[in-house]
Order: sequence, then structure tokens, then C-alpha cells
Amino acid sequence: MAQPVHVTAATFEDEVVRSPIPVVVDFWAPWCGPCKAIGPILEELAETWDGRVKVAKINTDDEPALAQAFGIRGIPTLAIIQNGEVTDMQVGFRGRAPLEQLFERLADSVAVA
Repeated sequence: MAQPVHVTAATFEDEVVRSPIPVVVDFWAPWCGPCKAIGPILEELAETWDGRVKVAKINTDDEPALAQAFGIRGIPTLAIIQNGEVTDMQVGFRGRAPLEQLFERLADSVAVA
């Protein structure tokens, strides 16, 4: 049962940059209401797409340097990272359907590659 991986500056390289599959990095904070709403959906999608898309969570309160490195100005922000490169950034929570479409598109990109 795949769960989101909690990433720190120390584990970022191994968990995200070197990942053989696309990574959806969730920049969040415990006090953020929309972050609390998106969390359970990301957990479900991590399980559904296990082995094809990884979910990584970065607490911006605990890892301000990582948030700054990505230019995070609002949370939640999802950074899509494939082959160590940021391919997309999405700020805010737009609902479940766009997230499902994102994961489907990322999983398809792996199948094609």
C-alpha cells in the first residue's frame, strides 16, 4: 500500500530527483486548510497509481529552504518532477477531478516512454 513519502532536504535527491517515475511533490503546511483537503485525495491517488506515479510531501514550515528553492509563494503547490526536471507547477486546490487527470497523464507518459 503506497503512501506519500515525506521528503526533507536530506532525502530530496534520492526520493524525487532520482525517481524513475514521475513525482507529484505536494508543498504544504499543517495550518493550511486547502492542504488538509488535498491530502487525503493525494493519499488515495498514491495508492491507485503505485509504481507509476510517486507522491512526495514537503512541509514548508519544516523545509523553508526547499520551498524557497522552488519559489513557493502559496500552498498547496504541486510540483511535477520527471527525470529530475520540473515539468509543471500547480498552485491551489482545484478539486479531485483535475488531480485524477494529472495522475492519469503522468502514468501514461511513463507507459509511452
